[in-house]
Amino acid sequence: MSNKRIVVKVGTNLLTKKDGSIDTAQVKRIVRDIAKIYEDGNQVILVTSGAIACGVSRLKLKKRPVDLPEKQAAAAIGQPLLMNIYEEHFNEHNITIAQLLLTWEDFDNRQRYINARNTIFTLLKLGAVPVINENDTISAEEIKFGENDTLSALVAVKAEADMLIILTDVDGLCTEDPNRNKNASFIHEVKKITDEIECYARASRGSDFSSGGMASKIKAAKIATKSGVETIIANGCVAGCLQQIVSGKVIGTKFLSNDKIIDSRKRWIAFGAKVKGGIIIDSGAAEAITKRNKSLLSSGVVSIEGNFNLGDNVSVTGTDGKEVARGLVWFSSQDLAKIKGKKSSEIFRILGKSDYEEVIHKDNLVVL
Repeated sequence: MSNKRIVVKVGTNLLTKKDGSIDTAQVKRIVRDIAKIYEDGNQVILVTSGAIACGVSRLKLKKRPVDLPEKQAAAAIGQPLLMNIYEEHFNEHNITIAQLLLTWEDFDNRQRYINARNTIFTLLKLGAVPVINENDTISAEEIKFGENDTLSALVAVKAEADMLIILTDVDGLCTEDPNRNKNASFIHEVKKITDEIECYARASRGSDFSSGGMASKIKAAKIATKSGVETIIANGCVAGCLQQIVSGKVIGTKFLSNDKIIDSRKRWIAFGAKVKGGIIIDSGAAEAITKRNKSLLSSGVVSIEGNFNLGDNVSVTGTDGKEVARGLVWFSSQDLAKIKGKKSSEIFRILGKSDYEEVIHKDNLVVL
């Protein structure tokens, strides 16, 4: 089926040889596959790893750096090399590409989030293929994604994509790591990502030159599907896999999207804005916000985690430790600690002010 907006994520393991250097023949084949679905009428966004690996190769290092300054330096050297390779191969198909380098701040800040989204929409309208990577040259640890699987999911959410395809060097999700147990069962379709599904992925690890593994891909699928984006994890070593996936053929592991699609602003709250702290609520409050679409009141707050300010995005968790929602809070952690468990009518007496009755208004609250 054509006329889809598709985010394709390509991991480091797929782009590199065993020594960590970029496999230009593999890149050429992947670009050819992307060109085919593009020529079928689809809009394509490419989220690619590989900048640090390119830098490592040029610097002739034996493994990926561990220290942040060395990773930043490798990325600074490798990013233009990576884009030159993509430019060369996309040019063979007369496809214009554009580079976007993003950090968490481009998602956390609402205005920057909208600006980046508008840039992506304009590039797609002009017929270009945005090529997106994390801006590793300036990313500090506190604003890093850690791996591009999460970045690809956030891009898919931001771009309101129809499909996220995560290409890797394995066929998809198995009940166990197939490299350790050849009898592991392959999972073709996941209707809902449960604790059991997440357990299947935890044993998988990335290589010395990558930062992701199957666990990070499941995390990405969880983000994307909750926003209505169908997600597929597939083996990018198989020629023509993108066309087969887009045409509806069962390739890899498919994660079905959530039928209840949240609006753009709430998608930003749920998956864009960085979580600054946590609120633990009682069972009554959990039921009210999850089943009755109510705002979170101070009477339902049991305890507070971390330090946050008015307007920050916080995680709302039940007493069982499971996250039930995220939202923009109307009280600082210091003030909320004083009014937790109290009725809204008591807020003015305790704080000497009562600008808001709700801790998180339902319009700023996303049930997960």
